[in-house]
Order: sequence, then structure tokens, then C-alpha cells
Amino acid sequence: MSASGLDVFDKTLQTTHIWLNEIMDEIGADKPVAWSVLGAVVRAVRDRIPLGLAAHLGAELPLLVRGVYYDQWSPATPPERYRSLDRFLDRVTANLGAIHPVDPHSAARAVFRVLSRHVPEGQIRAVREALPAGVRALWPPEMGNVGDPASVVLGRVTAQPEPARNIRT
Repeated sequence: MSASGLDVFDKTLQTTHIWLNEIMDEIGADKPVAWSVLGAVVRAVRDRIPLGLAAHLGAELPLLVRGVYYDQWSPATPPERYRSLDRFLDRVTANLGAIHPVDPHSAARAVFRVLSRHVPEGQIRAVREALPAGVRALWPPEMGNVGDPASVVLGRVTAQPEPARNIRT
């Protein structure tokens, strides 16, 4: 039986906790800060990539993460055209606000690793290629992800979802 009464809610909650736990492990933050970091970075990416690609990336995100991704989005606004890592990190910092003293470089790298582990590799490749070279350099090299058959064939180590009973809340 579903804990919430709807399997879709249980699955997105479980998946979101997995993503947040991975961010927490990487940057040493608590869960509310990890949530803010995830939102700040995915919105900075969303606002820099072309509209169609932004929509495709959003479709690959868990339902809860999709909500923070689309929060305050105006699809009619053209993507930002900056070309430097510093400008990207400025956007992450602005999205974080003063409440969360987190290094934007570490925040971006942590979220990029989570995305690389959980979003299909082809989608990640397209998003990375749409970003400036300095931002791409923060993204880890191609790595396998959950559900990616190439990960098994090529013998890459992949993250596996932890059972719901082991999720830190």
C-alpha cells in the first residue's frame, strides 16, 4: 500500500530524497539547504539553455524537482546569452539568496553530478553542449546513470535508488 495513497507521490518523494541526500553528501549541507541548492542550480541552467531543451530537461526531472525547476519561469523570456562561468555562478548565487552561504561552484558541481547520475545521458549531453565552456568544465565527464543500459554494458558504476525505509528525512 502506498504511504500517501498515490504511488506517484511516493515515488517522487523517494527519488527527491535520494537526490537531496546525494547533494548533502557532496556539499555537507542539511536537507533544506540541499533543496535550495538543487533549485538554484537547475533554474540557472534552465535560464541559459534554449526553450525546447529546457522543456525536455524539465520532463526528465522527478515531479517535485520539476516544480522547483519551473518555479518563476517565463518561457517567453529568451535564454540568457552570457558566456562565462563567473556569470553562471553569479546566477546560482542570486538564486540561492543570502540565506544560504554555499559556495556556488561546489553547489553547481554537486547538482551536475546528481543530474548526470539520474537523467538520461543523451539529455545531459545536449544540456552540457548548450552551456558555455566554463560551465561545461564544472560538469563531470560522461558517466552512467540509473536506468541507462549503456552503463551496464560498459561496466560503469551507477547509483542505485536506496529502499524507501533507508531514506533520511
